[in-house]
Amino acid sequence: MLLAVYFLYRAAQELFGREIGLITAVVFSLHPIVIFAAIDVRPYAFGALATNAAIFILVRMRHNNSKRLAVFLGFSAACIVWFHYLFIVILPALVVCFFAVKIRRHKGVWKQFGIALVAFHIAFAPVIPGFISLFRNSKSHVFESAPTAQEFIWTLAPSLLMIIFGSVALIAIVLPTFSKKGNRVPFSFEGWQLLVCASLAFIPILVLFGVSATTPLHVFTYRHRLIAVPGISLCWAYAVSFFRPSFLRILFCTVLVVSMTLIYFSNPLGRCHLYSWKNALAVVQESASMDNSPVIICSDFVEADYASMSPVNAKDSFYFTQLSYYKLTVPVIPMPRSLNDEAIRIGSRFVQEATLKHMRFFAVALTPSYRTVDWITDSTVKSYSMRRLGIYDGVEVVEYDPHRDAGCRQKGIR
Repeated sequence: MLLAVYFLYRAAQELFGREIGLITAVVFSLHPIVIFAAIDVRPYAFGALATNAAIFILVRMRHNNSKRLAVFLGFSAACIVWFHYLFIVILPALVVCFFAVKIRRHKGVWKQFGIALVAFHIAFAPVIPGFISLFRNSKSHVFESAPTAQEFIWTLAPSLLMIIFGSVALIAIVLPTFSKKGNRVPFSFEGWQLLVCASLAFIPILVLFGVSATTPLHVFTYRHRLIAVPGISLCWAYAVSFFRPSFLRILFCTVLVVSMTLIYFSNPLGRCHLYSWKNALAVVQESASMDNSPVIICSDFVEADYASMSPVNAKDSFYFTQLSYYKLTVPVIPMPRSLNDEAIRIGSRFVQEATLKHMRFFAVALTPSYRTVDWITDSTVKSYSMRRLGIYDGVEVVEYDPHRDAGCRQKGIR
């Protein structure tokens, strides 16, 4: 994410100058969605890096007809989709920005565009099968409710950012009555620059919101909105640049940094990151590894409800990515997210086998999968004692210990 901040700073510097570049970097770094993505072990930060790199390359092409830059632009645009399929909504904005930065520069425009397009298609080719599959099974990826106008507005203007901007703007309005110095706008802007900023901010966010609000495909999730934050940050920096005298721009950035720092370091709620599997899996690993007890894990991906879990190796599966960085050395029984027919089939077979072997086991599930844990508990009530080890960031950990006399009953011993 640090590299993403750097590329966006360089892009803003090319567009408006060093000072606005710094303001853009500050606003981008402190946007709540960026803070969330920066500490999340997911590919979203890499998507932001590819996006900002593409924006930087694109802006550099304004005064450069280099074929190499065109290749880099096409490749970086394809990389955006590599990291997340839904980030493809930024591509129309990049096309608009390309012609915006090349306005009045007719020489070599179409040649560069063609080279970038070819490079994009070559780099994009490996993800085409996955992209087609996404459309064929689009409903299986939906787990959010329809978006609200409040969510849309908050993405464009987080509450704290809006309050600080409004306060400094009020000072900027009042101050000239006491001081006539510095009333001149310190920067000169052209229409194409505003078009670049607006396109990068509004095209992707409007596409995500429009699809989510008008169809059953609700994709306006917290993480997906990250794709519009670079453009949103450029727009805010553009607006802040009109504050004068210059100390008001410094005041805006200083107050924003101090306020966000206080929120995230003094308020425990400010550091909440939805949930993490780390603590829950650490507890399971410590307890289950003593006798190599198996662990039932319910996937947190809604797509798992539409897939067969039988051939799945949970430790290498897309549906259980948490196991790629929080290691478990014990056997894992993969389960869908919901208590569906597949979950009941797998669970019944495992419970029968575990009961026959008089084997201790564990179950780990996030909130949407609590029903599965309850079903396992009801299914094993005669043979097992259930003990809840805790709920860690919403992840429930339950231990199932066989009754001492269960083995005897299985063998007919009294």
